[in-house]
Amino acid sequence: MGQDQSKLDDSPVPDPKREDSSSPPSMESLLAEATAFGNEDENASLEEKAQRALECPCIQNLRSGPCGSQFSDAFLCFMKSTAEEKGSDCVNPFVALQKCIQTNPNAFPSDVVENDEAKAEEKPVEDYKIIPPRWSIDKTNPKPKL
Repeated sequence: MGQDQSKLDDSPVPDPKREDSSSPPSMESLLAEATAFGNEDENASLEEKAQRALECPCIQNLRSGPCGSQFSDAFLCFMKSTAEEKGSDCVNPFVALQKCIQTNPNAFPSDVVENDEAKAEEKPVEDYKIIPPRWSIDKTNPKPKL
């Protein structure tokens, strides 16, 4: 084998963790990225991991604005949660965040919120009408089965 054959290809390799850059990231993907950002140091305490996750550039725009402090409180509580169902002990901060978002519907960038809403609208709710079979409605002289 010659030297030319053993050279490495310098072409960029796509990162499978990165989402398609043509669509804005969803809230879920941003939070997952921030969580991973905070968990890079396995030896760090839970408090340090939560603070590091909150410093992730991926969620800086969620921390600014009228609901930034409520978002930070809810996110930190979730990150520090040790409950069996993670975050179940964070009801109050999430209720405060929800109230803030209801009061300030433009609190978060529309590209993040719209992406999540679009996913929710993908599955339309169908109304089904249940029609019982005739034999269950027909009450004319039932014959005993003996």
